Amino acid sequence: MLLTRFDPFKDIAEFEKRFYSPTQKEGVSGFVPMVNTREGEFAYHIDVDLPGVKKENIKVDINKDVVTISGERKTKEEIKEEDYYKVETSFGKFTRSFTLPENADKENINANYNDGVLEVIVPKLAEDKHKKTIEIK
Repeated sequence: MLLTRFDPFKDIAEFEKRFYSPTQKEGVSGFVPMVNTREGEFAYHIDVDLPGVKKENIKVDINKDVVTISGERKTKEEIKEEDYYKVETSFGKFTRSFTLPENADKENINANYNDGVLEVIVPKLAEDKHKKTIEIK
């Protein structure tokens, strides 16, 4: 009796070889960076996780009351091995947009990029000290 070793990935690998042959420039698409937003006493903060994205590939735009963060994580050139079955890293272009609250100081928004995390800081406008609440009679 001849025994053979069962390989559950063999059929998948053969299927991919026959029906899917990516071009060199094509990568796995669908990169959507994770975002954390928080409100501080003097500003709103938008933290965007962008591991593997170069600073020059990130753009922050403001149009009316919307901040848009866009960019691209490019694929790495790698040698494909015969036993390489799974790719979990996603690549491609991304865009995330955030509507600013009424008290946002749009003129003084700034952004910092450090260790793969983009932090967009949206200062709050100073409260109007002449604001008065009217008593209802």
